[in-house]
Amino acid sequence: MTTLPELDTLILKMQDHALYITLNRPKARNAMSLKMVKELMHVFSTISDDVAIRAVVLRGSEGHFCAGGDIKDMANARAANLNDEAHDPFYELNREFGRMITYANQLPQVLIVVAEGAVLGGGFGLVCISDIALTASDAKFGLPETGLGIPPAQIAPFVVSRIGLTQARRLALLGVRFNGDKAKELGIVHESHKDPENLDNALAETLAQIKRCAPKANRITKALILQVGHQEHEALLDNAAAAFSKAVNSQEGQEGTMAFVQKRLPTWAK
Repeated sequence: MTTLPELDTLILKMQDHALYITLNRPKARNAMSLKMVKELMHVFSTISDDVAIRAVVLRGSEGHFCAGGDIKDMANARAANLNDEAHDPFYELNREFGRMITYANQLPQVLIVVAEGAVLGGGFGLVCISDIALTASDAKFGLPETGLGIPPAQIAPFVVSRIGLTQARRLALLGVRFNGDKAKELGIVHESHKDPENLDNALAETLAQIKRCAPKANRITKALILQVGHQEHEALLDNAAAAFSKAVNSQEGQEGTMAFVQKRLPTWAK
């Protein structure tokens, strides 16, 4: 089992087969500083190979998910730029977030986002790369960047992948704000819940469903899904068949088949 680090902007908690990551900058509505971006990247890269961690739950502290990028970080970057013409801190700040969200998108574990309160900018982007997204119906979603005179540079490709070009254009170019119910209607999230207790129950049920799935099979399936559109069709199916054959002959595949025949739960579901 991976040893979890102690971090300044995140709270980590392992419970059963899930790692809970709580964004913890409540005074800034969990706005994403460069330090938080780097700490998230560190956690994701640390746990990537840990098959015992089958799900990652990403949530914000004190009623907000994430209010986007930290404006103070941008101000600090502007000040740094005045003293160093050869260095472009704006590029590095923005690109570091892009590296982190790209890595998070490919995380082998099932990534669940629970969105409450502010879900803006970078927080919106994190929802768009989740495998399962649950939200409070009164959460506030939006891409406010253009209203600040900047583009949603690293987020836009993931928004397009999530909901399609037509809706992404409208949301990004108008800076529209909307609630969790509308986010579900647009396909940004999978479930919207009015009652906090129902939201927590939905999370518990999602984690229970993940436990029924074989951990290595889930990893293979996620990797396969993420290759759609990025690999030639026949090559993709060839690789999928090879992965299927390997899985069937693996210890996990044999256990799953035997459990089905014997009408019992497989070991990973207990």
